[in-house]
Amino acid sequence: MSQSKPSPPNRRSALQALGGFAALSAAPSLWAQPATAKSEGRLIVVFLRGAYDGLSAFVPYADPQYAKLRSSTAIAPPDGSDKAALRLDEVFALHPALAPLLPLWQQGVFSFIPAAGSPDPTRSHFEAQHHWEIGIPGKNSDAPGWLNTLAGLKGPGAAAALGVGEANPQILAGAAPVRLIPKGQAATRSGALGNERTRQAVLNLYSGSDKVSQAFREGADSRMQTALTLSEEKLRREMMAADNGASGVAGLALDAQHLGTLMRQDRRLRLGFLSAGGWDTHANQGGASGALATNLAGLARAVAQLRHDFSASDDVIVVMSEFGRTSAENGTRGTDHGHGNAMWLIGDAVQGGRWHGQWAGLASGNLHEGRDLPVLHDFRGVLSQLLRRNFGLTESQLANVFPGGKWDASLDGLMRA
Repeated sequence: MSQSKPSPPNRRSALQALGGFAALSAAPSLWAQPATAKSEGRLIVVFLRGAYDGLSAFVPYADPQYAKLRSSTAIAPPDGSDKAALRLDEVFALHPALAPLLPLWQQGVFSFIPAAGSPDPTRSHFEAQHHWEIGIPGKNSDAPGWLNTLAGLKGPGAAAALGVGEANPQILAGAAPVRLIPKGQAATRSGALGNERTRQAVLNLYSGSDKVSQAFREGADSRMQTALTLSEEKLRREMMAADNGASGVAGLALDAQHLGTLMRQDRRLRLGFLSAGGWDTHANQGGASGALATNLAGLARAVAQLRHDFSASDDVIVVMSEFGRTSAENGTRGTDHGHGNAMWLIGDAVQGGRWHGQWAGLASGNLHEGRDLPVLHDFRGVLSQLLRRNFGLTESQLANVFPGGKWDASLDGLMRA
């Protein structure tokens, strides 16, 4: 039986067939004086979508109000037992599910700001995430993502930023070219371009010198190289797991592996982005165990993986979320949308082993609207500390990345000199 020869594809049908193809896509007085960038350090941003509970991650065990506000979700104060919090200092302790990160605290490379966030009071996930991603609290209209703006400061050429897991995160949207990689095992598949005959036919369609053809060829090369790199890395890791008896890591930790692999292969990529959902714990949040603890354990594995891959002297990992959760639990053994929250920073350039910024405690009079942690530090002020120190951003560049932001002098000790 003979097979009929397929007709050559046109541009429209080719693009439809490749629907899963990875896209390539202030006043001077507000800021302190810029510092000179010390190296080609990298910034990795992990966004926890859904508003994670920072009061469970970093337990204010010394505050007498904590246990009173949370009858079923409170984490026991440090006492050395498996279900108790892990003491950090005389004020805070770490959730036991985050135990893999305790050595980073002890090494002095892990820190947090307990009451940071956006000054905008919205309790809408959609609005708040948009504000964080464009770097402009209160602005609900379209704008470039601040990571894309930061990537654009390197000038034209190869992409300076890589996003793994999300199709089109707002934080990477804008004029600067970025690389976007699918989540999980999908990142190791080359798709329709993996078939030699199909790939050649499609590339023949885009063999011209026009900008569309050039962009398509660059994207095709990137997709194939990504799949090849990650497939080889996957095999290597499976072999290592077989040798050592270790089980595989799924979800966010796998995305973290992919991001590390690709950014090691291309040192021009200085900015990385990952995200994870499932943090909106209105009901049955749990305490030392339960839904939140499971999420925190997965996050700890991912952050440990990132620290393994990004441990050069000026690499920094940031963990952030759109807002915090109420200080008191609700009637369904969960917590509702709040305001201030804890931001994490991990890296040798961070003054770790201590927390930074202000902390007012959980007394009702110190809470936002009598129910939430206040935002005592604008997230833009936190991020500007590391951007000035590690990327050497000038005053005007900081104002471009975070329009309307202000320098937070109370955080001047956050980064090492």
